[in-house]
Amino acid sequence: MRFEVMDIKDIDAVIPLYMEYYNNHEGDCWTEETVKRRIQQVLKIDDSYSLMMKDDEGEVCGFVMGYYKQYDDIVGYTLEEILIAHKHQNKGYGSALLAEVEARVKEAGASCLELQAVKDEMHERYYGKAGYRDAKNFALKVRWFE
Repeated sequence: MRFEVMDIKDIDAVIPLYMEYYNNHEGDCWTEETVKRRIQQVLKIDDSYSLMMKDDEGEVCGFVMGYYKQYDDIVGYTLEEILIAHKHQNKGYGSALLAEVEARVKEAGASCLELQAVKDEMHERYYGKAGYRDAKNFALKVRWFE
């Protein structure tokens, strides 16, 4: 495996991976246009930092997107999304990608990595194995509009 910094020029390489996973395995309805917009939004954030993971043949196996966020006395890294191609899941690729981004952002000066995750068994197991716990001082709030 190798890791490469991901930027705007790499969007076309990850669109098929994104659509295949979410549309075929999560029941979503992403289009090339909506995926491109989603990824551009994250990559264009000030202090964005994203990585692609490629196999030995150069095929993209997964990617992580996020950005650095300044607080009063620390800088955190917000992991916006991590995705591993379905055919590569349960082989340690996700753990390797998460560990790589953790090491890189820590080396760059981040004091923490924060994320939001779906509250289900798969995500609890994945992030729990990596040492992530529910924040006690933070509650995600949402108001859905009708």
